Amino acid sequence: MGFPGTWMTESESMVYRVVPKCACSSIGQIMFYSDHGRYFDGDIHDSTGGLHKWNQPDSQPLIESNVTAHKALTFTCVRNPYARILSSFFDKIAGIQRNGKRYRGNLVPQLMQRYGVDVGSPENGFEFDQVASFRRFLLFARDTIRWRRPMEPDIHWSAMSGHISTFIANGGRYDQIFFTEKFDEGMQKVLDAAPTPVKLDVKDVPKFNESEGHGPKRAHKVSAYFEDLSQHLVWEIYKKDFQLFRYDFDDPDNKLPKGEVDLDEVHARLGR
Repeated sequence: MGFPGTWMTESESMVYRVVPKCACSSIGQIMFYSDHGRYFDGDIHDSTGGLHKWNQPDSQPLIESNVTAHKALTFTCVRNPYARILSSFFDKIAGIQRNGKRYRGNLVPQLMQRYGVDVGSPENGFEFDQVASFRRFLLFARDTIRWRRPMEPDIHWSAMSGHISTFIANGGRYDQIFFTEKFDEGMQKVLDAAPTPVKLDVKDVPKFNESEGHGPKRAHKVSAYFEDLSQHLVWEIYKKDFQLFRYDFDDPDNKLPKGEVDLDEVHARLGR
């Protein structure tokens, strides 16, 4: 099984378990900079050198030996589940991808046909009923996660606890888990604790967001998308995320966590 979704600096100063839609572009670029004193030219997800990634066969033995011996500072980053699933919808379903196409080819037509999801198009300025379409997408996301139909769940909307648990189950241990909503503070703590070849201040880091600017903007506040049924579905999918990472289930507009992550509890509950 190994450590899928794991990135490590070439200097082996830090190890990061990627959680999609949780500032992973920025984190990857910061890791790259902390070794090389420059940012990767392009989307960090496209890099094939300068950063060890589990999906690069040459990196696997290095990552495995580092993680199993816990030689480097190991961390991940989480995000409010309401904001994360909304971001997945606007980026992956309603947006046009970097290659100029829809995400996963026939996924959006399938959603239109089976679930009645409408996402507009660049030609009509992405005019569509965002609330109705998002709620139908949420039903689809739940179906993929609960019954793996009509397809396997996608990494962008499967639960954060699922991504984070594979690392623990295979022998890894986290030193820090911080919040996207308190990114500068959390990332700086990681950098301060890791022996990076190049020092950097998170406040000086430009914004890296591969999903920006190729789709519709969210038109309403977060709570507008989640009526009683939608909240029920969100709890069904992300119950563990709310509990472990201390997010406020009752108020979708409160994006901030209600407390710090208890690392011992995370390892105990996700390492079973």
